[in-house]
Amino acid sequence: LIDSARWGESSKEPPALVRDLQTAVVRRRKMRLTYRGRSGPPSQRLVEPWGLVDKDDVWYLVAGTPKGQRTFRIDRIAEAVLTDEPAERPDDFQLAQVWQEIVAEMEQRRSLIQATVLIEGRFVYVLQSHYGRHCEVLDAMEDGRVRVRVASHMARSIAEQLAGWGKAV
Repeated sequence: LIDSARWGESSKEPPALVRDLQTAVVRRRKMRLTYRGRSGPPSQRLVEPWGLVDKDDVWYLVAGTPKGQRTFRIDRIAEAVLTDEPAERPDDFQLAQVWQEIVAEMEQRRSLIQATVLIEGRFVYVLQSHYGRHCEVLDAMEDGRVRVRVASHMARSIAEQLAGWGKAV
């Protein structure tokens, strides 16, 4: 059960394709996908659907492929056809655990560049709110400032976010 509607909003329906993929996961049937990556022409893929995840209103399919486990954004699937071919799912497959690993890998990719900054302790929560898991409090200084490490995928991104702080950071 996923209830992605905010309080007072109408409930949101998942993309129509999600139902077809759910059928494939439950019935353990392979799907033939036409998938549009970030670049290049769409490709044909025969996959073994293992599980579906809704992360912040973006749906993902975790599937087995000839090249191993892959994650597909549902909004990039142009077409999905259920086949009669049986799909195998690893006996020890746990979607929640696998998803945590996928998230950890993506977050690591998104935080390759780090900066250590000094900021007044009373403002640390603002950096934590903005950077989330990419903000680590290192230690407090005697003058009330706090040493904090922030991270992002590009140095420019960190610079843009911190520039508005002026001499406060």
